[in-house]
Amino acid sequence: MIERRPFESLGGANHGWLNAKHHFSFADYHDPARVHWGALRVWNDDTIAPNTGFPPHGHSDMEIITYVREGAITHEDSLGNRGRTEAGDVQVMSAGTGVRHSEYNLEPGVTKIFQIWIIPDRERAAPSWGAKPFPKGERSGQFVALASGLPGDEDALPIRTNARVLGATLKAGETAEYTIGKDRRGYLVPAAGEVEIDGVRLNARDGAAIRDVESFRVTALSDTELVLVDSAA
Repeated sequence: MIERRPFESLGGANHGWLNAKHHFSFADYHDPARVHWGALRVWNDDTIAPNTGFPPHGHSDMEIITYVREGAITHEDSLGNRGRTEAGDVQVMSAGTGVRHSEYNLEPGVTKIFQIWIIPDRERAAPSWGAKPFPKGERSGQFVALASGLPGDEDALPIRTNARVLGATLKAGETAEYTIGKDRRGYLVPAAGEVEIDGVRLNARDGAAIRDVESFRVTALSDTELVLVDSAA
């Protein structure tokens, strides 16, 4: 089953400095049919105005993956980490026993991110943070693991959960296949461009909730950039 979740149907709030859209229940938005998808708990589509951002705040027991679509995000946390993650790159924070952090757009233009939260397999582990550049050329025509808790994904940023976050870029007319397994859940969003997933059309920033399929094929209708979460059900 592949269920399209149109961008227009997402919850959200516009705070001026932050325009946020929520694929799943978050903050003041609650939809009992969209609380999580397997271990995937949050997928926020955030547009952050220049020289603004999230002031220091705390998290615990959550794997938080930030995929930068445009601009850059500057991270600082109570562990002493500081880093700037640019468009196309990824950062991961394993909140574990607890960490405080801030995320600011210090760029002259807007920054656009996907913020993805995945429930960890174990709680109360030591917190950690990491970031990594992923040149788009390495993702051309295929899915590449960006963050993963699965064996065999040693080049990906580590997360403490039975899941992986993948990226792909496809030129118009190209296809990519992904084997997920019928016992797992997938959630795919085009960051840009339009695609078909086994005949189901997605526009940019639509979501596709995938289950009960062994594999699926994505066909690019225009040049596209894709982000996919594959998680335990």
